[in-house]
Amino acid sequence: MSVRELVVLGTASQVPTRHRNHNGYLLRWDGEGILFDPGEGTQRQMLRAGVAAHDLHRICVTHFHGDHSLGLAGVIQRINLDQVPHEVTAYYPRSGQRFFDRLRYATAYRETVRLTEAPVAADGVLAVTPAYTLEARRLSHPVESFGYRLVEPDGRRMLPDRLAAHGVKGPDVGTLQREGRLGDVTLEQVSEVRRGQRFAFVMDTRLCDGVHALADGCDLLVIESTFLDEDTRLAEEHGHLTAGQAAAVARDAGVRHLVLTHFSQRYSEPAEFERQARAAGFEGELTVAHDLLRVPVPKRR
Repeated sequence: MSVRELVVLGTASQVPTRHRNHNGYLLRWDGEGILFDPGEGTQRQMLRAGVAAHDLHRICVTHFHGDHSLGLAGVIQRINLDQVPHEVTAYYPRSGQRFFDRLRYATAYRETVRLTEAPVAADGVLAVTPAYTLEARRLSHPVESFGYRLVEPDGRRMLPDRLAAHGVKGPDVGTLQREGRLGDVTLEQVSEVRRGQRFAFVMDTRLCDGVHALADGCDLLVIESTFLDEDTRLAEEHGHLTAGQAAAVARDAGVRHLVLTHFSQRYSEPAEFERQARAAGFEGELTVAHDLLRVPVPKRR
């Protein structure tokens, strides 16, 4: 059975707290694992969450501030120590190549795994697989930052009443799905488009076109909400979003499940993030993330 879920490894912003580790998020998408923004302590959080190095297929770094990338060194060494049998691809801003190099070779270790570097320089498609397309969009932060979006290809949903009307049943249904036609009956006559699922990961940024493009139509949106709305000026100054801003983006984009994360240590009441998100008019499913939380990707409509 396929599994599509977000495993939250850490939710703190610049400074970790007693209850929040630095950033780290694993998206399980069927048989693949995509690790986003491994901050300091990610390797230990993986252990606590039951995530193995063998689960990692791609690593996506939004930008090179420490709370989003200092865990790279440990994660890279761990996939080599455990001799992960498949290729692992790392995406990160090209402008931060020197930081990636330093983290990759922070200390001595034996390289046993093929780690492919795929630096990102502009908006566009990063990878295309049968299961999804991975895209990047530029964000607005004091250092170059990119958000990531995963889009599943659209499929077809078979309609039993139309199949029955055309006398298609049993193994013939599978033949029609594979070949697109069975005699005079076409796939379009007995099915409808099943929209592919969409996921986006938006970290440190002000409001910008990239934020809206990433969030558009997402089934699951993971987005930073470093500040509460009363600190909008600080958010703009430091290149971040407030809870209300993040929720308004999700509202306008038609997001089904919104996950708020990346919280400043100045706040001690997570419920206030939810209150402000609802006040901004977001009516979908809402999660204020905490460490080691598991969030399923919503089922298809």
